Amino acid sequence: MKVRIYILVCLVVGLAGCKKLLDVKPHSFSSDANYYENGSQILRAVNGAYGSLQELYTNDFWALTEMRSDNTNYQFDESDRGAQQREEIDEFLITSTNNYVNTIWQLLYRNIQQTNVIVDRADVVEFSDEGLKNRYLGEAKFLRALQYFHLVRLFGEVPLVVHEISDPEAAFSEGRASVDEVYAQIIADATFASDNLPEAYEDNEIGRATKGAALTLLGEVYLTRKDYQSAVSALNQVASMNYSLVPDYGDNFDPATKNNSESVFAIQYDAALQSEASNFIFMFGPRNAKVQLTGYNGNLGGSNIPTPSMVDAYEEGDLRKDESIAMFTDPSNSSFEEAEAFDGSIPFIKKFYHPPFLEDGRANENWPVYRYSHVLLMLAEASNELGVGDPHTYLNQVRERASLDPLSGLSKDLFRDAVHHEQRVELAFENHRWFQLLRSGEAIEVMTEHGNEEKGRLSRLSDASYNIQAFKLLFPIPEREVRLNGFEQTQGW
Repeated sequence: MKVRIYILVCLVVGLAGCKKLLDVKPHSFSSDANYYENGSQILRAVNGAYGSLQELYTNDFWALTEMRSDNTNYQFDESDRGAQQREEIDEFLITSTNNYVNTIWQLLYRNIQQTNVIVDRADVVEFSDEGLKNRYLGEAKFLRALQYFHLVRLFGEVPLVVHEISDPEAAFSEGRASVDEVYAQIIADATFASDNLPEAYEDNEIGRATKGAALTLLGEVYLTRKDYQSAVSALNQVASMNYSLVPDYGDNFDPATKNNSESVFAIQYDAALQSEASNFIFMFGPRNAKVQLTGYNGNLGGSNIPTPSMVDAYEEGDLRKDESIAMFTDPSNSSFEEAEAFDGSIPFIKKFYHPPFLEDGRANENWPVYRYSHVLLMLAEASNELGVGDPHTYLNQVRERASLDPLSGLSKDLFRDAVHHEQRVELAFENHRWFQLLRSGEAIEVMTEHGNEEKGRLSRLSDASYNIQAFKLLFPIPEREVRLNGFEQTQGW
């Protein structure tokens, strides 16, 4: 059955006029048939595709990856009209009309359409340097692979669109591709990227996708697919490159030290440009903080608030805790039930709090997608599952930086638990926890226990909250897409 990919058709109309895109240096993205005539125009289109990632990471992606997990919840306020949307995600009460889910679906497919345009058009553009052409294609395919990796983990079977949709009559597919088909495309794209991207760039191009970023993506894909041999192979290549842990964990998030030796791939933001600024603390800061916390007289979001289990997850003496979480103390906290577990304080994510801010609320933090510590922990996980080498070596590099004692002699099962715990605290609030729970098969058990803890402390939660079943591990396809495309909804929804 052929189905109409409605969101992509809309994008064909709107992309040519899009102006809010990354300045690497940025230029607007265009799908105009007469636009792609030389390499410079392909480069501008690639820059535009990077810019679209900014919107994804500042528009609710964290809700589906962190707030969905046991890492964070939200600060409830009855006057907040959008609270229901967060409740649905956090408490497993999701519906197919949820605005957060609909936004992420649209953004991911909008971004994929942009990369498809680049891949299709670049083949007919003459380049004096074939290597440069393949680099641009590698960047586009890396970005496409990353978007599909998000989609397949969030939604399961999804439409697999790998060519430009240029008009409504062409906007058809054969329905939703299987999970295996989607992963095959991801691996093909990421492999091409790893074969054609450089290991590093000159200063004015830092932040673009590299060979290391593509191999790290491949490593995580193989780890997710339980192909541990391929994961170790890909991640070992990254480990042989010029990456290293920075001595101070907090330097990974401080705008003054962004794009350091630990950064494998990060979404780039620049507070000097209004359209390129990040806004994470303004979404994540306690609702009642405003001037006291940020020096910004606007409403804060109260989203992605660390849970008690997250705050308690750090071992005694772990230097990462104070770099990751801070407490907001104010008499107005008494109005919020969330403060009771913290003696009247409300925790917030310090990783994305580096004042002073510009008066209009613009921030300068990048969003870390892949850091070298993540590579080491995935390498530890894959090596343990494969039974090769000493995975403690990789794990202990990360623990040593956190000022924790090394681990040794753990059995395979105990090491698996240890590395999963280490991933939780090392990568807290960086959009990896939900995917880790899915990959490990621990999501139902961990989230059921978390739900019981939350219902024990928050009176607003109902008996229906955290009723976690297997089908709820995937988000429902947005209702609009189901109606317009004739999809069968994901089983169970």
